[in-house]
Amino acid sequence: MTAPRRSLGWRDHAFGLALGVAYVAVLLRTVRGLGYARDEGFYVRAAESYARWFELLARDRHAAMQRSAVDAAWAVNHEHPALLKSLFALSWLAHKKLHLFVDEGTSFRFGGMIFGGLTLWLLYAWGTQARSRAAGLAAALAYATMPRVFYHAHLDCFDAPMAAMWALTAYAYWRSRSGGLGWALATGVVFGLALDTKHNAWFLPPALVLHALLARGGGLRRDLQVGRVRVPLSLVAMATVGPAVFFALWPWLWFDTGARLVGWAQFHLNHEYYNMVFLGVTYWKPPFPRAYAPFMTLATVPTVTLVLFAVGALGWAFARVRAWRAGPARGPRDLGHTELLWAIGLFVQYAPWLSSSTPIFGGTKHWMGAYPFLCLFAGLGFERALAAIESVVSARVPRPLVGGLVGASVLAAPLAETAHAHPWGLSSYTPLVGGAPGAASLGLNRQFWGFTTGAVAGWLNDHVPRSGGQVYVHDTAWDSWDVLRRDGRLAPWVQPAVSPAPSTFALYHHEPHMEGVEYQIWVAYGTASPAYVGSYDGVPIVYVYEKPPR
Repeated sequence: MTAPRRSLGWRDHAFGLALGVAYVAVLLRTVRGLGYARDEGFYVRAAESYARWFELLARDRHAAMQRSAVDAAWAVNHEHPALLKSLFALSWLAHKKLHLFVDEGTSFRFGGMIFGGLTLWLLYAWGTQARSRAAGLAAALAYATMPRVFYHAHLDCFDAPMAAMWALTAYAYWRSRSGGLGWALATGVVFGLALDTKHNAWFLPPALVLHALLARGGGLRRDLQVGRVRVPLSLVAMATVGPAVFFALWPWLWFDTGARLVGWAQFHLNHEYYNMVFLGVTYWKPPFPRAYAPFMTLATVPTVTLVLFAVGALGWAFARVRAWRAGPARGPRDLGHTELLWAIGLFVQYAPWLSSSTPIFGGTKHWMGAYPFLCLFAGLGFERALAAIESVVSARVPRPLVGGLVGASVLAAPLAETAHAHPWGLSSYTPLVGGAPGAASLGLNRQFWGFTTGAVAGWLNDHVPRSGGQVYVHDTAWDSWDVLRRDGRLAPWVQPAVSPAPSTFALYHHEPHMEGVEYQIWVAYGTASPAYVGSYDGVPIVYVYEKPPR
């Protein structure tokens, strides 16, 4: 049966906040060992441009509102909305004045980290309110200990924040079903913020409309018969308040609005394809394998988390079937249709990969928005497993002790996997596929985005001559290389090169479709032996070549 909704007290919120703050503290503690992904460099450059506009706004509001000023600042990276890059800019400006962070790169990343903590707070609150504190805590910790989520939570990128905004919009909608006008308006505001985070927000209206229709059930048929369909206020707010918030927070749209909205949509609807290897085949154009998303979920989400998800989701599904057979008078009643909303949230995130034309170049980050809902079901599964164990354990054993031991048993492996994966993040695979070595044997991608330059920065500092030496940076974006240099993680004498020929050192980020680049390095250097290999569990990830002396 569906548990009754709990009320959240200040202690629950304080505990959820503490979880989020602790997670952000861990992210800050571990961030300096992580290299900068390609996209991060682009967003740093955009944030710097936006920061100059914010400074102008503080000095001269009238000048800042002129089209020339807006276009000059906000044209940079205008293919993505503004919210996250604005937060990156503001945290960087705060760092410049108050020296809040260990380096500039962390100041840019901090705005994204906050959303990791917010997600934990939200999962604990939602799981607790819908089920129990045990379910809420299990959901939050399951999310925190996903290796790839942990990697993305460090970045000044949009994927982890988008997962938070997707779940937060769904939560506000859920609360609005019994919370009145306030939560309905909150749904519209949060949806506007989600729109201003990433284009994944486009899938929120269909998901929530579908839930509203299914939740109405027989009531919808009656409304149609009398010609009067009640639309939830939260959906009305999403259609009105949401776009207004989105427009207000993205200055790029203030001028030539229609054309710029069309350009934004066309960029993502006609996105160029990049390469991704899957089971030994490099894909760069359709058709893409439909098995990619489910297989990569099995291969990268800790197995115990998936088992708890299966226990929770299947248990709920079987309960709903039994309730349907029993009839409305005897079946359980849930005014929020909570687990139905979780299931729809999960399904909609994976639905694009039912098509063989959906690109796979972004790997697991593309459906990261499903993971909060997966973890909520895992929390439900933990609650069920704990209840079953408590029923067979002697009454002389304190229940808190039983809960603690069971919780530790399901948290140990994900925690160990997450700690072990850092800072290799995207090279992490679960024991289900044999870890990183097994994944390499299966022909799964070892990395992308060129972020592993951070793992060899120390070696470069020690071996590139102080008299100067150029390093061919391969898949590392120049902006990302520059952030490493500004952070002091690359010595000033380690200079970048655009090609192998003029360089004395060369990076090669292993991806099968880039093997031609490695051949070019061999020809230019006259050697096929790397001077250093950055590896993870014995699997080569990033190579450093050194040109032999003449």
